[in-house]
Amino acid sequence: MANPFHDPASATIQNLEAAFAGEAMAHIKYRYFAKLSREMGDEETARAFEATADQEVMHAFGHLDLLYPKASMSPARALQFAIEGETYEYTEMYPSFRHAAVEEGNHAAVQEIDEQIEESREHAAQFKAVLEKAAKRFAALAKVEERHAAHYQAALDKIAG
Repeated sequence: MANPFHDPASATIQNLEAAFAGEAMAHIKYRYFAKLSREMGDEETARAFEATADQEVMHAFGHLDLLYPKASMSPARALQFAIEGETYEYTEMYPSFRHAAVEEGNHAAVQEIDEQIEESREHAAQFKAVLEKAAKRFAALAKVEERHAAHYQAALDKIAG
């Protein structure tokens, strides 16, 4: 589902999405650099990368606050966005990346992409299962509330009657 909170043609929204992507990528990259630095025995550099990575997450959250306003979100809506994103990854994004890697003969990339396709498919299925479970829970809760309301109405009718 496209994000209904904003106009995708808006330059500001496109900039926020690009900034979010950059901050998220910087976070992961700096975590990776910290891992490498630590493996090479440079604890000070590792800690510097980790501290900056933490700041990058906060920057990314700031952009997400504008892209997905808290007042307009719910767990169900978040799950729908996640399902859409994971489905896009395994049906469109990674298959097109795989095609390019095959064309270039990059077998390591093909293997990595194949793993990502499968994991994205699994993630989408997991999110769908959580969403379905939540829907069943809310449906059951609605029935309980309906019984309570009928019970109270009967008691009120008895008193009024």
